[in-house]
This record gives sequence, structure tokens and C-alpha cells, in this order.
Amino acid sequence: MDKQALKQIELYVLDMDGTIYLGEKILPGAIEFVKTARESGRKIVFFTNNASKNPNNYVDKLNRMGFGAERCDVVTAGDVTIEYLKRNRPGEAVYLVGTPALEQSFKEAGIRLSENASIVVSSFDTTLTYEKLVIACDLIRNGADFYCTHPDFNCPTENGFIPDSGAIAALITASTGAKPKYFGKPHKETADMISELFGVPFDKTAIVGDRLYTDIALGKNNGLMSVLVLSGETKIEEVNDENAPDIILDGIGEIIKYL
Repeated sequence: MDKQALKQIELYVLDMDGTIYLGEKILPGAIEFVKTARESGRKIVFFTNNASKNPNNYVDKLNRMGFGAERCDVVTAGDVTIEYLKRNRPGEAVYLVGTPALEQSFKEAGIRLSENASIVVSSFDTTLTYEKLVIACDLIRNGADFYCTHPDFNCPTENGFIPDSGAIAALITASTGAKPKYFGKPHKETADMISELFGVPFDKTAIVGDRLYTDIALGKNNGLMSVLVLSGETKIEEVNDENAPDIILDGIGEIIKYL
């Protein structure tokens, strides 16, 4: 796809880690891109699959870094999962393999958390314990449904990769044989929620990110323009005919001239 097509985009969905920053390091051109896009009348949403933190943590970080964000500008895979549970499994108890921050988000949304639950939700849990895994696996073996906030196997940091939500879910699958229903990128629930929240059709929306199997797949699977930046996880050698995005850039700052 010709990069000139970027001029037609009304909503830019931005991955965060590996796309606009890496850990505490702001990536080149990221702040200028966000500022210029907004000044041109375009909408910006910051979307991360990383559900280990409360969305307000991301708002604080974005503001500290100089991006400028309100709570309505940030959507996480945790938000998508919560919305699905509220709409489709109202009132049911959930056992959550997640951080205290994610637990807080679930509770604030009115979701009842319990060790005696009909649903297990696993996520990127940096407070993971063996006891949590045992409880989750026992519940699933006894018939609980298995959901996972997002499929990412690794989380990029300034010092390399650490195991993410998909790796934890894979461990539970290895023990129980059950595969989860995933939320977050690249799944349809995420595309639908973004469209509902911001009122922009898929063909006027672009997802900008650094991962082929989440960010780029979200676009390819749901009719959004997919823009791969090579500032995070993916190397150019990993791109092939099957996973190729619409547009490949070295970094997000390259979009500025098309705004």
C-alpha cells in the first residue's frame, strides 16, 4: 500500500511499548507525531495489550513523558475483557490470575472475584505464584471457562524480553489441555470496542505497532490499516507474504509528513 494512504486516516490506534516508548525511553518522533496528529483533527487512542497495570497508570506515564492523555484516550486488553464479561457473563464469579492493579480494575467494574468461580481469566501477572496456577488449573479441570486478556508471549523492556500473558496461558494449557478465549489485539472484540468508543469506521482507522501477531494481525483480521514500526519486537526478516502489514516504517515519526 502507498504511504500516501496514511493521509486518509482519521483515527490512529497506537500500541505503546515498542511503538511510542520502550520502558522509560521515548522513541524518536513519537511526541511530535501525537501532537501533530491531534492538531490536524485526527483522533489518537493509546492501546496496549499489557493488562498488568491499571489504565490510570498508563495515563500518568503518558502525561509524565509529555504525550498528554486522559483516561478516555487509553484502552487496554483488560478493558476489553471486562467489557466482554459485563455484557456476556454478568454476575458470574471470576478467578483472576493477574496483578493487584488488574484486580482493582475488575472490582471497580463490578466483577466479583472468587476462588470458587465459573470463569478463570489469566493475564500478564508479574505477581504470579504457584498457588495461583494451581487454583486456576483446578477450576478449569472442574469445568470453569478459560479466558485470557491477551496473547502476547513476551513483554519488551529496556533490558530485553520478559514472559507475558500468552506464556502464562500456555503453561495453564499445558497442564489442563484447555485453550483460552483470548481478548486484546488481534481479536474482533478489540476492533469493535475501539470503533464503538471513537465512532470512526474501520476503513478510516490505522493500527500502528511493533508486533506482527497482535498489532498487525488486528488490522489484517478486521479491515483496519496496519502499520508496522521496526522500533520494537519485530525485525524486517520476520515479515513474509502471510503476515505482511500494509505499511512498514522504521519508526512512528515517519508518519508526520503524511498528516
